[in-house]
Amino acid sequence: MHIEVRNVNKAFGTHQAVRDVSFTIERGKLIGLLGPSGGGKSTLLRILAGLETPDSGDIFINGQRVNDVKPQLRGIGFVFQNYALFKHMNVFDNIAFGLTIRKARKAEIKERVNELLELTGLRGFEHRYPHQLSGGQRQRVAFARALAPKPELLLLDEPFAAIDAKVRKELRTWLKSLIAELGITSIFVTHDQDEAVEVADEMLIVQQGRLEQQGSPIHIYTDPRTAFVAGFIGHSSVVEQPNSLRGFENAASLAGAKAIIRPEFVEVGRQEEIAFPSAAEKGKVRHVFFRGAHLELDVEIGANRVSAHRSLDQVPLQPGEEVSVLIHRLYVISDESATMVENPLKVDPLPVHI
Repeated sequence: MHIEVRNVNKAFGTHQAVRDVSFTIERGKLIGLLGPSGGGKSTLLRILAGLETPDSGDIFINGQRVNDVKPQLRGIGFVFQNYALFKHMNVFDNIAFGLTIRKARKAEIKERVNELLELTGLRGFEHRYPHQLSGGQRQRVAFARALAPKPELLLLDEPFAAIDAKVRKELRTWLKSLIAELGITSIFVTHDQDEAVEVADEMLIVQQGRLEQQGSPIHIYTDPRTAFVAGFIGHSSVVEQPNSLRGFENAASLAGAKAIIRPEFVEVGRQEEIAFPSAAEKGKVRHVFFRGAHLELDVEIGANRVSAHRSLDQVPLQPGEEVSVLIHRLYVISDESATMVENPLKVDPLPVHI
């Protein structure tokens, strides 16, 4: 393994920022470190970079234990969310900074900077200063500066946070292509799950200093291991009384059990539109929201409320309209675990013989 973290703990006073975290990362992977604010993401990143020292546990890079290795000797590039460019230096000198500190030869510096200007699409901007660049261009300079010394590991702390939405999406696509081309192991911190799902080869989900789950975006989305991951990834409804839903009377019989239901698990429409009408129940549309590519419905089923999507090609449903609701599946939450349960009433109708 290229990166290995073993049983790392870190506290700041009485606050336990990282709790017994262990994971491994293969060389060349782009990893999204994802979780809520205060969950321990940036602390983990700073521990890897050597900017914080773990209270216990070990960090290995390329098989070498680096706990006592100085940050500048770990072979790590770091990109901060606020760019941290030197205002008095032009683009060329900002990119060259790490190589200059290492006292690289001028010819070597020039060759490497020119290579990175080409790679990051900054050719022609080398004599400009940070205040003469757009946010996206400044972030590209920050990437190039981190890559200049050819690091073993690239760490990015919410690299797109200070950029507007359109440029952020363009940069995400560019970064994924760049990392794939370079083959450099990279970890980026984000609280934006859409960003992580779009960019990352794998995700590390953390909350309250604990590692909840590691895996590909698809794996984590379709097979969440904990209640937190099931509710955090995707846009879900929490149902307090899942055993009152048709087909799930016995699925959540444990006292205090709840359920998480994602919009794509719910089919809402007029009775003739529902694939398995015998498994559906009555509900009422409370709100309809236009989401661009689809409509989002807020639907009331007895004491429960769920969200569902409806295609713009279908006849619109109106607030207050009574509808049929079919819940295909849900996650039952019990003892912090998440278990998917399918609606057992979904059966193909018997064929009609004439």
